[in-house]
Amino acid sequence: MTGDAYARPLEEGVRRDFSEAMSYGDYLRLDLVLGAQQPLSDPLRHDEMLFIIQHQVSELWLKLMLHELREARSLLARDDLSPALKCLARVEHIQHALIEQWGVLSSLTPSEYAEFRGYLQSSSGFQSWQYRAVEFILGNKDPQMLQVFEHDPQIHALLTALYDEPTIYDEFLRFLHRLGHPIPREILERDVQQRWHLHPSLVPVFLDIYDHTKSHWREYEACETLVDVEDNFQLWRFRHLKTVERIIGSKSGSGGSSGVPFLRKALDLTFFPELYAVRAEIGS
Repeated sequence: MTGDAYARPLEEGVRRDFSEAMSYGDYLRLDLVLGAQQPLSDPLRHDEMLFIIQHQVSELWLKLMLHELREARSLLARDDLSPALKCLARVEHIQHALIEQWGVLSSLTPSEYAEFRGYLQSSSGFQSWQYRAVEFILGNKDPQMLQVFEHDPQIHALLTALYDEPTIYDEFLRFLHRLGHPIPREILERDVQQRWHLHPSLVPVFLDIYDHTKSHWREYEACETLVDVEDNFQLWRFRHLKTVERIIGSKSGSGGSSGVPFLRKALDLTFFPELYAVRAEIGS
């Protein structure tokens, strides 16, 4: 039997001429996407391409995550919970992809990174505006972060808008209020520019939901979905920390941060603290 016996003939209906038709590459603008990798090392260092692609892919996933979180927030504001949870389920899948990506970057050894690190100059993942946007919409708002983007009026305006808007948790609590759950008025009327902190008065509200899952199944499902999102975010932060520690050890970050110690502090941040605090009350 010859090798030709295993060939797959091109079907008659498959388009071959794209001189006047849109192709796959045209639709995806692959000329722009695949032309965006421009290593700066001179002479060129092989592993810089890995570093660039890793972070560009992360930014694409962050763009989609922000897209889904915005939609979920809008749907909650319209009391449309089921499609909002669909958006959050997609966010979870994006998070899994982002977490697994650290394994690729971890293949970069300290010696390989040292060959091109100097070409990054003052650039750093700390300056990812999309990461800050995701944190803002989830509730970790910090006005100091806005200062980092003052050099770019368009991005600064986008982040300022998110800083001024309710978080997805704010909209979820308003949704619960409209369902009849006793959300305290001071929380419904809180200054949404403030970073979220634990409100003990919310814990009994969530305890009632967890104690009566049959009658509050939709709310219960939404609570657990938000916990999934936060758990995944913490896993991402941890993998980030360990990857950085593996590659640069105790060195400072290229953007001026302390590096690993700075990333370790982020593990203490939480978006939905009441959804964790209630666990100590369930079954007590």
